[in-house]
Amino acid sequence: MTGPGITVIYDGDCPFCASYVSMMRLRDAVGEVELVNAREGDPRVRTVQEAGHDLDEGMVVLWRDEVFFGDGAVHLLATLSSEKGGLFDRMQRAAFANPRRAARLYPVLAAGRRLFLRLVGRKPIGRLSEKRSSDRE
Repeated sequence: MTGPGITVIYDGDCPFCASYVSMMRLRDAVGEVELVNAREGDPRVRTVQEAGHDLDEGMVVLWRDEVFFGDGAVHLLATLSSEKGGLFDRMQRAAFANPRRAARLYPVLAAGRRLFLRLVGRKPIGRLSEKRSSDRE
């Protein structure tokens, strides 16, 4: 499903998600980082959705032939991000490096993301992939 390095599948229309993944200093720790916008039709999006991961509820990280979703994804990213990073890296490490804390905080962040997207009129990712499927038929 993924090659060397790490792949992050996220909502590219969400400014919070886009800022989060762009600010992380993962390259120092894992090498190649591939960012996949879940709204752009990459076949891996459908694969993770078919595996039961709702991209409206959380991001997916593919690393070392494993799939990490939601709070597990941000926990992994927090533990992998460079310790030499700036203020953002230190803050996200503090928030998400503990798996229990990540599990408590992530649903709040995901709810805020859903509310923001609804307020600005963006469709959920799941509805976009359903539309693409019906367009192909």
